[in-house]
Amino acid sequence: MALSHQQRDQIERRIRAAIDRLLAGQIPPGGACDVKTLAREAGISRASLYRTWGNLKDEFEKRRAAAWAAGQQPDPREARIARLRDLNQRLTGKLARTHTELTQLKERHQLLLSVLAAKDDEVQRLRRELSTLTGTFPAPLSSLAAQRDRRKADE
Repeated sequence: MALSHQQRDQIERRIRAAIDRLLAGQIPPGGACDVKTLAREAGISRASLYRTWGNLKDEFEKRRAAAWAAGQQPDPREARIARLRDLNQRLTGKLARTHTELTQLKERHQLLLSVLAAKDDEVQRLRRELSTLTGTFPAPLSSLAAQRDRRKADE
């Protein structure tokens, strides 16, 4: 069935109006800024949009691509998805850096525990050596200082 000139103009106006609405961010519930929603909003089939109105479909896709390239997101869901992808990427990177830092801190902790154990062993060895030389276990430093202070007070 052939369309009259008036019908063709009316359909073209509906398609162009739908293009303008979608690119302005007026996305209907359950729709997106895509060809399927464009056809539904214009009141024509998708097949008709592809076959008969392919030039307007191409215009829509070019204008949508230009809007996206300019940083505009006509579809708020698409903008939200883009923001969430960006956030996910940043958080994944931060998690990887934190994991690396945690691994390094664990390795450093193990190294310091080993050093501390070695120092403790050395202190124990020196105490044993000192006790064999003096025959008694050395007094703690605080009691040695107290003895020194008493001697000074007695003088």
